[in-house]
Amino acid sequence: MTELVQEKLKTLPDSPGVYLMKNLQGKIIYVGKAIVLKNRVRQYFQSNKNHSVKVRAMVAKIADFETIVTASEVEALILECNLIKKHRPRYNVCLKDDKSYPYLKLTLNEDFPRVFITRRIIDDGSKYFGPYTNSQAVKDSLELLRKLFPLRTCKTLGKRPCLEYHINRCLAPCVNKISRADYADLVKATEKFLEGKTADVERDLTAKISQAAESLNFELAAKLRDILLSVKKISEKQKIVTDTGDLDAIGISRLNAEVCAQIFFIRDGKVTGRESFLLNGAADESDEKVISEFIKQYYSRTKISATEILLPITLSDDDTKILAEWLGVKIFEPKRGVKKSLVEMAIENAEKYLAELSARQELKTAQTSRAVEDLQKFLHLPKLPRKMECFDISHFQGAETVASMVVFENGEPSKKNYRRYKIRSTEGKPDDFMSMREVTSRRYGKLTAEELPDLIVIDGGIGQLNSALEIIRGFGHEVPVVGLAKEFELIFVEGESEPLELPRDSQALYLMQRIRDEAHRFAITYHRKLRRARNLKSELDNIVGIGTRRREELLKTFGTIDKIKSATLDELLTVPGMNRTAAESLINFFNVKK
Repeated sequence: MTELVQEKLKTLPDSPGVYLMKNLQGKIIYVGKAIVLKNRVRQYFQSNKNHSVKVRAMVAKIADFETIVTASEVEALILECNLIKKHRPRYNVCLKDDKSYPYLKLTLNEDFPRVFITRRIIDDGSKYFGPYTNSQAVKDSLELLRKLFPLRTCKTLGKRPCLEYHINRCLAPCVNKISRADYADLVKATEKFLEGKTADVERDLTAKISQAAESLNFELAAKLRDILLSVKKISEKQKIVTDTGDLDAIGISRLNAEVCAQIFFIRDGKVTGRESFLLNGAADESDEKVISEFIKQYYSRTKISATEILLPITLSDDDTKILAEWLGVKIFEPKRGVKKSLVEMAIENAEKYLAELSARQELKTAQTSRAVEDLQKFLHLPKLPRKMECFDISHFQGAETVASMVVFENGEPSKKNYRRYKIRSTEGKPDDFMSMREVTSRRYGKLTAEELPDLIVIDGGIGQLNSALEIIRGFGHEVPVVGLAKEFELIFVEGESEPLELPRDSQALYLMQRIRDEAHRFAITYHRKLRRARNLKSELDNIVGIGTRRREELLKTFGTIDKIKSATLDELLTVPGMNRTAAESLINFFNVKK
């Protein structure tokens, strides 16, 4: 304990608040709240016999701390949540990757609100739904929302209806095709639907349809009827599990060093969704601590719409009281009945999530580090091929010949180290052997022994392998080099008359196939790019008034030759450097070719 800490411990206040533990560099390593700061902070520096390994490790790093006094325990809790979110201290339990979680944002601060996906929460009057852990599920939800509730998608209101209106995906508030009041009702229905209150949505829509029909607004009534039918179809698919209203059921599970919290959302007695969250820094914490921290962090990021939170264990009286007061809901552990079964379902799904995560991690290990070990054994390599470089040649009848080099490190692609080469020595005449000699010469001509990979893979048979070996050995490099033939997946090894065939079900073979396929993909992508650019260039070069500068600007503006062909005169005149004479010449050229 430092002298600074000893002095500060003497002046701690008898008040609720937040404390921030700092290391020698002044970095915040833990944030906590306390009902009485003096009692809570001093506990860390008293006898550590009852402290967990994690707490002892943290205390050993504390060089300073500061406290912030608050007016109440709830204010302390809110401040603690905000500080953890801001600083993400090392020793706090935190939602893993929480900064990248997507939300659905309903822009209630706009005249005609929109709904879209965002990863930033701003205090601008909008309403946020989430966080969600599955990005694809959020995209699917947004697509469904736009079909159900045709709110505008444009950032700025236009002066005429756009395509979305004509395909019945927007009600065109920009040109008063729908009144502000009716649009506001649609926004309210969207909000309730996102909250899972489908029964309220159905009731409101039914009333609005009657009102629209009575007002002889049959077009609006028909649109609302279609929305109502769609909402009912979705509602019918949701399983009724209880008749006790709006609940959130939380379960946790542990496997190895991972901790997962699963939350089920029950609205109007139906399960409307669920989310799984991995928690950092939770392995050594008690279930009570993990659940308390999860509740604080999750609900600090979203507005609660449940009236009860169901837990798998009972929290301390202090935690229960503060959390319930903060959220304005009832928090408890159900002992029997449907609510108990909902918590058990959340726990079971948390266990399933971790089991699937473990299986994915095991598969990844098999495909990467274990595959590297197997490859060393099968090829009798002097050391683990942690870094592998693979080459492939691509061309079309000798034109636009290119080579690719992809790099795998510890069995995984290292895309930042990929390289591509435009082959100069064989332009116009296909010669894979000459191309391979050129690319290996350019790659390994100036490398030192320390910069070489552990294994070089040549996409091709014995001919391509010998071409590469001629260059690589000519530079004095002793790195192992093998060739992988496409047919039968045979591996050609230097000095061996017969190719080697790896076991068909081995991860070593799968690794070789992955690096070969990646090299082929990278090469052919580059080849197609060059060929497309050549075709565009040759066609535009034949047009009077289109020189190098205008050709480049045309390609930059339109991207493809088809878009240039279909561009109007006014669109062509927006291209930098373009004048009317050149634009008309371009249009006439393509009209003649039709």
